[in-house]
Amino acid sequence: MDVSTVNTLPYEDFVNIFGNVVEKCPLIVAAVWSSRPFLSLSTLHTAISEFIDALPDSGKEGILRCHPDLAGRDLQSGTLTPESLQEQAGAGMDALSSAEATRMARLNEEYKQRFGFPFVICARMNDKENILRQLSARCHNDCAVERARGIEEVKKICRLRLQAILADASNKL
Repeated sequence: MDVSTVNTLPYEDFVNIFGNVVEKCPLIVAAVWSSRPFLSLSTLHTAISEFIDALPDSGKEGILRCHPDLAGRDLQSGTLTPESLQEQAGAGMDALSSAEATRMARLNEEYKQRFGFPFVICARMNDKENILRQLSARCHNDCAVERARGIEEVKKICRLRLQAILADASNKL
């Protein structure tokens, strides 16, 4: 699918196709639909990023709360979104040793208790060792730093999901 096709999508199709580029936040793409036409994938990503950046801190934290724990109960119970499942599996979150799983669960809980939202990192750009290292290190940041860092990771995830959707649609044509 190219950007000209994206620009001609009816609202409902646009939201159905792109509704999970920001995890469980279809309202974001619903809001940017009216910003068409997009000149490129980058301008679509920029529109989404600018919408997120304009939100108050509580809205940004809401976006972060829509993300599942890495290697958490949603992965174990099979209730992750297809995108999150693929991303977590690609980073090895579905193949943790018992010790790694225990450490991940402890750090996820510590992080959520400290910040009020789950740890977010672009799993597709990391492996399980780096994710554990980052989670441990980021537990010591202050809330404003973590909110900003988490939102930057959301934007990375969004860009990769947009690229995947457009590449997948092109392959089906």
